[in-house]
Amino acid sequence: MKQPSRLSRAGQWMQQHGSAIRGIQWVVVAVYAFLILVPAMMPLPDGTTHLWSNLTLAAQFVFWGIWWPFVLLSMVMLGRVWCGVLCPEGALTEFASKFGRGWAIPRWMRWGGWPFVAFGLTTIYGQMVSVYQYPKAVLLVLGGSTVGAMIIGVLYGREKRVWCKYLCPVNGVFSLLARLAPFHYKVDEDAWRRSYKEGEHGHRVIPVNCAPLVPLRAMEGAAACHMCGRCSGHRDAISLQWRSPSAEVVQLGAKQANPWDTALILYGLLGIAIGAFHWTVSPWFVALKQMCASWLIDQDILWPLDTNAPWFLFTHYPEQNDVFSWLDGGLVIGYIVATGLIYGTSLLGLLAGSTRTLGSFSFTRLHHLAQALIPVAGCGVFLGLSATTVSLLRAEHLPLGWVTFVRMGLLGVANLWSAWLAWRVIGKYSQGRVTSRCVAMLWFVAALTVVDSAWYFMFFGFSR
Repeated sequence: MKQPSRLSRAGQWMQQHGSAIRGIQWVVVAVYAFLILVPAMMPLPDGTTHLWSNLTLAAQFVFWGIWWPFVLLSMVMLGRVWCGVLCPEGALTEFASKFGRGWAIPRWMRWGGWPFVAFGLTTIYGQMVSVYQYPKAVLLVLGGSTVGAMIIGVLYGREKRVWCKYLCPVNGVFSLLARLAPFHYKVDEDAWRRSYKEGEHGHRVIPVNCAPLVPLRAMEGAAACHMCGRCSGHRDAISLQWRSPSAEVVQLGAKQANPWDTALILYGLLGIAIGAFHWTVSPWFVALKQMCASWLIDQDILWPLDTNAPWFLFTHYPEQNDVFSWLDGGLVIGYIVATGLIYGTSLLGLLAGSTRTLGSFSFTRLHHLAQALIPVAGCGVFLGLSATTVSLLRAEHLPLGWVTFVRMGLLGVANLWSAWLAWRVIGKYSQGRVTSRCVAMLWFVAALTVVDSAWYFMFFGFSR
């Protein structure tokens, strides 16, 4: 019998030490609760405080400088280990589900558009209340999401993570990025069939509680799997295995292709998210605001300039000289949505051109090709979130001259990775026609150029 690899033994270790993993989850829950609750009850820091001397600044740095950027990076490097081993919302919703009502999952919750809609609304709302800057906004957005996860756990399923599978605002993003992970839990269909024959002769099979509701026998890829290890060794047919980081996108992309994933990639990660990162540094936003304010004053329409919106609707911190008027808030929403539409539609048009070059138009081919943009989309969100990291460190007067080179290096690697995936995907449909394959690739390279323009504006163009 073939000896199990070191990686598959690691998966078995996770399966055998589930109680330790659950203990780690509760430690993370405690740290998470402390970081979102305590700073919200403390006074806001003034200009003399430092990361190492003020809990509010420290919590801001932990959440937005380290936690979220590197959670995204972990999806690409490790798959959804964060979801299965560390995520506090996942642990709490599963715990609540253990003692909940156990209702059946309703049809409305199974709608495929929730990952895109939840990501878009959460991103926009986070900018409306300045979630990266203020602890009360963190409590509202992250704490509200956690409460929602627990309510769903109480109502639906039994010891399941219904929230994680259907309504979590970042579930769709994690699902996309995990497709690039270099390993996954692989199902051996022959071994699975043998286990059934052994079962007929009295061999007992212990059932597995797959909390994220993945159909284990049909499991392919890493998009839905939370990498918790519970199923490792099940029926002697599931084990943690290495794979090519391009395998899931190239080989399974056509089967997984759907319009909501494409919408999340093009209009979400490469549209709405870019708008959310851009508006704070965009001179276009400032010029638009000034133009609209002047017009309103000329028309004697003054109520949009009022700053009486509550903090949970628009940013309102007078003591920090940071207050949104109704005009400010409306323009933030409009700028983000407009940026999402412009970038998303431009990219959709270029991908459609590439798709049409390969033959009669096919939506399956379009959605498959869109998945090749996952590396550059994930890198962009990492760069945008890490801009907060850089800002906080720069405020401490640390030398950061190397940051530009790291950013360009990461973006370069992501572009090459996306281009390689596109070349492989296009090759599946070009039927050996080299000319068609190269022309289709030119369309895709143009799409990469559009994506890169967003980061040129943010890190170079807007600062001039």
